[in-house]
Amino acid sequence: MEFKQIATIAGKEFWDRIRNRWVLAVALVFTVFALVIAYFGGAQQGAVGFRSIEFTIASLVSLVIYLIPLIALILGFDAIVGERERGSLDLLLSMPITRFELLLGKYLGLAAALTFSTVAGFGLVALVLAPNLELKALYHYFGFMLSSVLLGMAFLSLAVMVSTFATDRTRASGMAIALWFFFVLVFDLLLLGALVVTGGSYGGEIFPYLLMANPADVFRILNIFAMDDVRTLYGLATVFPRALAEPWLLGLVMLAWIAAPLAIATWRFRK
Repeated sequence: MEFKQIATIAGKEFWDRIRNRWVLAVALVFTVFALVIAYFGGAQQGAVGFRSIEFTIASLVSLVIYLIPLIALILGFDAIVGERERGSLDLLLSMPITRFELLLGKYLGLAAALTFSTVAGFGLVALVLAPNLELKALYHYFGFMLSSVLLGMAFLSLAVMVSTFATDRTRASGMAIALWFFFVLVFDLLLLGALVVTGGSYGGEIFPYLLMANPADVFRILNIFAMDDVRTLYGLATVFPRALAEPWLLGLVMLAWIAAPLAIATWRFRK
């Protein structure tokens, strides 16, 4: 494996996103939404202004679960199939570069663009809120930023995997949107429906482990369980054991969600 070739492909993907203002647009979206939630999230209760880091992160978690997976899937769904449709894939593969190096380079470049936009967007909000935050609150907020990056990289891995299986961009986009609906909207409804239908008699013991099968749920638990007040508000204290909520363990699960789809994509692309 030649790291120079990987870095060249990754750099091209990253700077392409910089030049077409994609990174700037996403960072701006994150900044605006985060500031609005931080200062106006309590308007329905008759309160305007920054309330607490717990309230802010809890609100941002709900936003990120919907927004970042969709952005990541849209960003990566045509990483391979798009090159194939444009006729540039054969040209790239005729150069002294392996399929794995091409795939990894594209993923790293897209991941760098998504990471930069996420950190820049939420980082600007951290600078604005810093005078109102204690050191512990900043620690929680930066943990939220890191977990948001991992969530984006996990769904980007899924998008790249889809791109290796799809035969054209239309099918790839349809598969990407289907993944977003399943993991963000349908998955939790299926789990709750199963618990309600069985009256909690079946599945209650494995429910926490089933949540691990969804990177969006892992992200939610990783952020919510770190704050006692918010954990009680979400009800996770009663259904998710503390032993499984260790940040290092959930972080490893997120890394597995990044690595596994990439491994499948590599296998498929080599075939």
